[in-house]
Amino acid sequence: MSARPFIKMHGLGNDFVVVDARDQPFAPSEAAARAIADRRTGVGCDQLLILEPPSNGRADVFMRIRNHDGGEVGACGNGTRCVAALVMEETGRDRLTVETTAGLLQASAAGPARVTVDMGEARLGWRDIPLSEERDTLHLGLASGPLSDPVAVNMGNPHAVFLVEAVESLPLDRLGPALEHDPLFPERANIGAAAVIGPNRLRLRVWERGVGLTQACGSGACAAAVAAARRGITGRKVEVVLDGGALELEWREDGHVLMTGPVATAFTGTLPEALIP
Repeated sequence: MSARPFIKMHGLGNDFVVVDARDQPFAPSEAAARAIADRRTGVGCDQLLILEPPSNGRADVFMRIRNHDGGEVGACGNGTRCVAALVMEETGRDRLTVETTAGLLQASAAGPARVTVDMGEARLGWRDIPLSEERDTLHLGLASGPLSDPVAVNMGNPHAVFLVEAVESLPLDRLGPALEHDPLFPERANIGAAAVIGPNRLRLRVWERGVGLTQACGSGACAAAVAAARRGITGRKVEVVLDGGALELEWREDGHVLMTGPVATAFTGTLPEALIP
C-alpha cells in the first residue's frame, strides 16, 4: 500500500485524519488504522475518515469511519461536518449528501467555516440502541458510582446519557470504560454525562467507545439533546457545550436531529508507508 496524502481536520477539537480514496482505494487493517491514529508514533486522531465513491445514487460521497482503536463505526457528527465542508469547497456547492454505513446525512453550509448536518432520526427502541434485553430506554436502570438512570439513544451509534447536576468533577475517565462495555450494550456504547447550565443549555462530557474522552462528540451532543428533551428538562432546541466548544442542536418534530457547528483544517501531509503495516 503506497504512501497517501491526508488532511488533518477537527470539529471543536474532535480531530480526524481524512484520506481521499475516491480514485485510489484505501482499506487499512485495524492495526494500520490504530497506527495512523496513534498520537505518539502516528499522525494522531480520534477518528480516521476515508472518503469513498458513494454506493447510493443520491449521495455525493461515502464516508467510512474508523475509530482510534481501529474499529469501524457508523456515525461521527463532527467528522460529517468536516467531510461535508471539504466536498462543498471542492464542488462549489452549499449543500450535499454524505453516505455512511448508518444512512444518508444531508449537510448544508451555515456560515463561514460552519456546517449544519441532519444527523437522521433519533432511534429510541431498545432493539434500536441495541440493548441485550428489553428495557425502558428513558430509564435504563444502570448505575456506576455517582452515575445512575441514563437515557439510551441511537444516533447511528449507541449512546447512554446520564443527566447529572454537574459534570466537571465526574471521573468519567474511570467510569466510562466499564459502562462502555456493560453487558447491556452488545455493541458497546458511548457514555455521556450532561448537566443543565442555563435555559436550553447543556454542559456535556463524553467517553466515546473505541476512543476515550474527547474534546467533542457530535453524535453524543445529539443524544444528549434528545435525552434532555425526553426527560422534559429542556426544549427541543438546545446549545450543548463540550470541552472543545459549543454545538447547536434541534430535535425536530419528525424525529430528525439537526446539528450546527464549526469545522477547521489543522494541516496536510502524507502518510508514510511505515505507518501502514
